[in-house]
Amino acid sequence: MQRLHKIKVMRKLLRIRKFLLLLALLLLAVAWLYSNHHAAQSVIRIGVLHSLTGTMAASEAPLVDAVRLAVEEANQSGGIDGARIEMIVSDCRSDAGYCAQQAEKLIVQDKVQALFGCWTSACRKAVKTVVEKHHHLLFYPVQYEGLEQSPDIIYTGAVPNQQIIPMVAWAMQQRGRRAYLIGSDYVFPHTANQIIKKLLVAQGGQVAAERYVPLGEHNLDAVVREIAGQHPDFVVNTLNGDSNQYFFRALKQAGIRPENTPVFSTSIAEVELAAMGPELMTGHYVAWNYFQSVDSVENSAFIERFHHRFGTERVLDDPMEAAYIGVHLWVNARRATGTTDMAAMKAALGQQTMNAPEGIVSVDADTRHLWKQVRIGRARADGQFDIVWQSGRSISPEPFPFFIPRAERDAMAKGAR
Repeated sequence: MQRLHKIKVMRKLLRIRKFLLLLALLLLAVAWLYSNHHAAQSVIRIGVLHSLTGTMAASEAPLVDAVRLAVEEANQSGGIDGARIEMIVSDCRSDAGYCAQQAEKLIVQDKVQALFGCWTSACRKAVKTVVEKHHHLLFYPVQYEGLEQSPDIIYTGAVPNQQIIPMVAWAMQQRGRRAYLIGSDYVFPHTANQIIKKLLVAQGGQVAAERYVPLGEHNLDAVVREIAGQHPDFVVNTLNGDSNQYFFRALKQAGIRPENTPVFSTSIAEVELAAMGPELMTGHYVAWNYFQSVDSVENSAFIERFHHRFGTERVLDDPMEAAYIGVHLWVNARRATGTTDMAAMKAALGQQTMNAPEGIVSVDADTRHLWKQVRIGRARADGQFDIVWQSGRSISPEPFPFFIPRAERDAMAKGAR
C-alpha cells in the first residue's frame, strides 16, 4: 500500500513538472514574439534614392553620406520616440525609369516611411508619379526648373527665383547682355532656358545661341568652337553630370578664359569641382544657396561633424546640405506628430523652420518649397568658392515665375513632362 502511494505521488510530481516545463516554454515563446515585435517596432525605415553608378554618380553619391550623417545625428539624440532610423539605399543607376521602380519597391515591399533622393528632373518626375500614387512622401534636394508643386513632395533645393533668375540678372549687370546657352538634353535645361530667355528679353538681352547635348556627352568641341566664334558676354551652363568636365576641359584647350567669357553654371558645386579638377574652372561662376565657404557658426559645426565622420579630404556642397536638411525636417515633424499618419506628417512639415548651415530655412506651407538665401560664387584654385554676391535674407519660393503669363507657364510645364 505504501509503495502504491509513492508511485501516485511520483506520477503527480511528474505531471506538475511537465506542466511547469510547458508553461516555461510558453512564456519563452511569448517573450520571443514580444521581443521580435518590439524590435520591429523600434526601427523606422527610410528609403534613399541616388545614383551610385552611371553619369550622375559623381554628383549624387555624396548625398547618401549627407543623409547618413543626419540619420546618425537623429539616432544619437534618441531617434523617434526611442525608435532607431534605418536607411535603405537604392542605386538609381542614372536611370529615371529604374529609379521609379526602386521607389515602388521601397514603398510597397520595404515599407519605408519617407523617400529621400533623385537629382535630375527626369528622375524626380518619374518618382513623383509613384509617390503620388501611394500618397507617400519624397524629399527632393536639388535646384530645379520649378513649374511644379506636389502635396507629397518637400523640395529642399532652389526654384528659379532662388538660383537661375538672380544669377542671370547679376551676370547681365556685371558682364553684358549677350548670353550663350548650353545644357543637357532633358527637362531642367530646356525649361530653365525658356525662363532665362524671357528674362533676357525683358531686360533687353540677347541669346547668342542655344545648344543641347545628351546626358553623359563627352564631345563638346563643336559647342566650344561656336562659343569662341560667337564671343558672347557670358555663358549659362545647365549641363549635368560628367559632361561638365569635358566642357571645361574643351574651353581651356580652346583658350577661352573666364576674364573674357565667364561661364555661369547651375549644377556644378564643390563635389564636381573636386572631381574635374578645380584648375579647369577657376574664375568661372556658379549660383547656389549654400557653399562650404559660408561663414557661420552653424556651418563650421556642420563641416566639423561631416569631416569627423567621413574624412577631412571630403568637401560639402549645396545638394548635400539640402539632403541633410530634408532628413532633419522630417525627423522634427515626425517627433512633433508622434504618428505615422501621412496627412498629419505633411501638415506638420508645412510648419517647420530650421537654423541650417546655409542660414534660416522654412517650409512654405503653400508650395512645399523652402525659403532660402541666394548666393553666387566664383571658383577658386583650391576647390572652394568665393561668395561674390548674396541676397542677405531668405527669399520666398516662387515655383511659378510671376513674370511669365500663366498660359505660357502651363505650356512650359506640359512640355517638360
